[in-house]
Amino acid sequence: MSHHAGLRRGRKAATATLIAAAAAVALTACQGTGSGDSGAAGASSSDATASSSAPAAGGSGTDSGSSADAGSGGEKATQDATRPAAGKGEATVARTASARTAASASADSASDRCTADELGLRLGRADVGAGNIHTPLVFTNNGRSTCTLRGYPGVSLIQRDGQLIGKPATREGAAGKAVTLKPGASAYAVLHTIQDGLKDTPCWKSPYLLQTYPPGSKEAMTLRTDEPRVCGGEFTVTALEPGTGL
Repeated sequence: MSHHAGLRRGRKAATATLIAAAAAVALTACQGTGSGDSGAAGASSSDATASSSAPAAGGSGTDSGSSADAGSGGEKATQDATRPAAGKGEATVARTASARTAASASADSASDRCTADELGLRLGRADVGAGNIHTPLVFTNNGRSTCTLRGYPGVSLIQRDGQLIGKPATREGAAGKAVTLKPGASAYAVLHTIQDGLKDTPCWKSPYLLQTYPPGSKEAMTLRTDEPRVCGGEFTVTALEPGTGL
């Protein structure tokens, strides 16, 4: 073999070695790059999965939890709304029963109250002393059933032409208790005025009629009388008491 032929073979071998080495380096670089991309993609995919499954502060995870809580809370609220709390039902029933009892008592009270058409009316004998005049106004139960009266009668004095004389009597003293009247029983109120001359206020005209409304009644009763003659502007009436006041 010639010297030149040996040099050529050596160069070819070196060139082949360099090519092989370059190819190996290129292959390694490609594999490294591919692995890196795959890792990034894998990380990206993993991050996305983690992101969608792990609740972030104020994110959909929290909303989902809130929604679940709201669902159970709404259910509970519905149950609470439809089911009375302990004690509430009983209190409501008690209040309703109490209201019914009060209404019933009121109705009974109204139903057994003496009405104008079953009462008789008269004036008792006047009691004059120390310048004061006290006259009993007597109501008698002329009906067949027991009835009750409580409080003040309304009293006015009327002249012949139907006009009111002065003012209606003002109330004097406490209202007192209810008076139960059996058939034939009476209750009375006291009309009060003063004698002429005790005050500068002139006396009123003598009445033609005394008009009164029994307590709780809207029906007036009238009595033909010329008493009392009110003087000094003093005209009062007390609440009813049992008896005739005589």
